[in-house]
Amino acid sequence: MTLSPFYKPEHDAFRDSLRKFVRREIEPYANQWDEAGEFPRELYTKAAAVGYMGLGFPEQYGGTEGDRFMRVIAMQEIARAGCGGVGAGLFSHTIGAPPILHRGSEAMKARVLPQILSGEKISALAITEPSGGSDVANLRTTARREGDHFVINGSKTFITSGMRADFITLAVRTGGPGASGVSLVLIEGQPEGMQRTSLKKMGWWCSDTATLYFENVRVPVESLIGKEGEGFRAIMLNFNDERLHGAAGAISAARVCLEEAIAYAKGRVTFGKPIVQHQVIRHKLVDMAQRIEASQAMLELLTWRLEQGENPVAEICMLKNQATTTMAYCASEGVQIFGGAGFLRGVKVERIYREVKVNAIGAGTEEIMKDLASRQMGL
Repeated sequence: MTLSPFYKPEHDAFRDSLRKFVRREIEPYANQWDEAGEFPRELYTKAAAVGYMGLGFPEQYGGTEGDRFMRVIAMQEIARAGCGGVGAGLFSHTIGAPPILHRGSEAMKARVLPQILSGEKISALAITEPSGGSDVANLRTTARREGDHFVINGSKTFITSGMRADFITLAVRTGGPGASGVSLVLIEGQPEGMQRTSLKKMGWWCSDTATLYFENVRVPVESLIGKEGEGFRAIMLNFNDERLHGAAGAISAARVCLEEAIAYAKGRVTFGKPIVQHQVIRHKLVDMAQRIEASQAMLELLTWRLEQGENPVAEICMLKNQATTTMAYCASEGVQIFGGAGFLRGVKVERIYREVKVNAIGAGTEEIMKDLASRQMGL
């Protein structure tokens, strides 16, 4: 891949370091972990040691200062392992911890963030409920104030790292209906009345995903993240980066499909010659590359615009869809080029093919992205 002018020497050095880490610590074990349904917890501390975990968080909490291009690089490099479950689980703190950083008390930040960014503790975000996912303003899980505690009742589902998270940033209703009644509280450990149930999925097998149940769970009022009624805004502020990161990973997964397909096409012989010498295969590869390069260019431009302080919500929604449809196309064509070998478990294109839909659904479905973009465009 030719690096764009947006990248500086420090970006290139960071990319090289992470690529070596992925090749050494993740890629050789990716299929084994996927089949096992989990990856070792020690991977968090190993990732922290190379600057993965604290990227973009202040140094005072154990973070590693870096711009959005650094975070895009991190998402794209880990995706090269061809196992989205590792990235989803390892980076669940990138959606669970920012509300703590931006809205939590200084005491909460000083106590909680260093544990997360060192890889010692795992962070998760719990918003989606069985009754609805994207309609955050109408969530039903309640937190009722009783003296110096909140009493929580309700449930959450599709929670990444939900089974083993030590800190859960939980969206609850502390007030009346609508967005103004939504708050965030921090759940620590395994309080009495909380239960977790593991979910089996089409893809991302090694990323634990759970449904969480809360029955009269009591947490101290100091667990409130920010002020009551400001949870909805805190959640919305994180969506630009979440969608940007998701798009980065999807584009990188698409590129992996292209690279794997090229390598296979050069070695697979039919009718007396490698299949890459058949025009129909070459055209498939060109079509894959065309979509990937267009998506990557859009990603880098929007990352730069965010760094300039812009808020291009409509374009980020479109980028998310552009990236996930590119991933879907390349995963399908990659498996097609592999033929029967692509239908067998254990190759990257097969794993990525199973992960297409979660990328098209998570952080806002394709349909919601189009609707939000159209509203931002004044349509």
